[in-house]
Amino acid sequence: MTAPSSLPTGPVHVVRDDAEALAIARRLAADFAAGASERDRQRRLPFEEVERFSASGLWGITVPRAFGGAAVSHATLAEVTALISEADPALGQIPQNHYCLVDAVRLIGDAQQQKFFFREAIEGRRFGNAVSESGTANAKVVTARLRATPEGLRLDGRKFYCTGALFAHWVPVAAKDEQDKQVLVYVAREAPGLEVVDDWSGFGQRTTASGTVTADNVAVGALQVLPRARLFEPPTIHGPFAQVLHAAIDLGIGRAAMADLHHWVRERARPWPDSGVARAADDPLTLARIGRLVIQQHAAEALLERAGRALDRARDEPGAAHVTEASIAVAEAKVLSTEFALEAATALIELAGTQSTLAEHNLDRHWRNARTHTVHDPVRWKPHAVGNHWLNGASPQRHASI
Repeated sequence: MTAPSSLPTGPVHVVRDDAEALAIARRLAADFAAGASERDRQRRLPFEEVERFSASGLWGITVPRAFGGAAVSHATLAEVTALISEADPALGQIPQNHYCLVDAVRLIGDAQQQKFFFREAIEGRRFGNAVSESGTANAKVVTARLRATPEGLRLDGRKFYCTGALFAHWVPVAAKDEQDKQVLVYVAREAPGLEVVDDWSGFGQRTTASGTVTADNVAVGALQVLPRARLFEPPTIHGPFAQVLHAAIDLGIGRAAMADLHHWVRERARPWPDSGVARAADDPLTLARIGRLVIQQHAAEALLERAGRALDRARDEPGAAHVTEASIAVAEAKVLSTEFALEAATALIELAGTQSTLAEHNLDRHWRNARTHTVHDPVRWKPHAVGNHWLNGASPQRHASI
């Protein structure tokens, strides 16, 4: 096995509980927010910020306590993600895959794999992502292959949307083995034959480096191969776990738009002459629009916390009924956080006025980030899942949505 040669550049803190995780996230978010607009404008990849982020210990907070982690609640993890995403949603999205792939180790890793990879996470090694592929019939098709050869296991394939891979120490690759069963292959970032290409050109989430990973005859060991086919059998929370983090990222984007909306309407925007008021902040139609957005934000926050509690229960008391309950709760949160992020980003420009569209302010980044991130999966299917469960008792499809 080729192990990562690049170590974290400094000491890595170990977070002990939920309160500490939230306190650290708030401090980091205050620092990360200052440069977020310029990073977006220049498409400057946040290598230094990612190092600080992982050194803070926040990337290890989902490791089980038996292995030295804090095993924070899912509500705490979601709020940590929302706080960082409000400051810079690219920095919120980069570790989303890491958390999911730590969760995969918990669910399908054997004792030796759990001991090894949980220790890697606690010591500051970052897990990237090479799961999805482009150009296939649908998003769930996997063509990458793991082969047994006389020289050992070899991995080949091409992946896209590989958020986090460029910043990672380990790049888990979804592939099929010779029995056509899906596996996750945790490949060292520097392994010969593995290439990570920064070719992400999305108009939003511009600094996630969500580009291409190729594997060409990459040598791997048995310790690096996890049975992805077992991620949902029996039913697990892996799918809603991934989705609650996406909802948290969207919530953070919406909060950032609301913060700019608050400043612009109070300090910069001009009232419409027909309003009869001297300040935009006193325009009754503006106040009504903002009031609805505030209600949306509070509702999204409440549903996200509720979804986190449902995930905790399904993790601690496994079973199909609790997994379904968690999946539906997360779907509800995802619908509302998506709508809130998009509407807050649009209302910012509408209510702040024409001057807010000037490139020098870069306020369009909130809408670009929201629109880009919220197409990660078709949120239009989630009301169907909620309604079908409520009316017919149907359980939603289980997906490894990373």
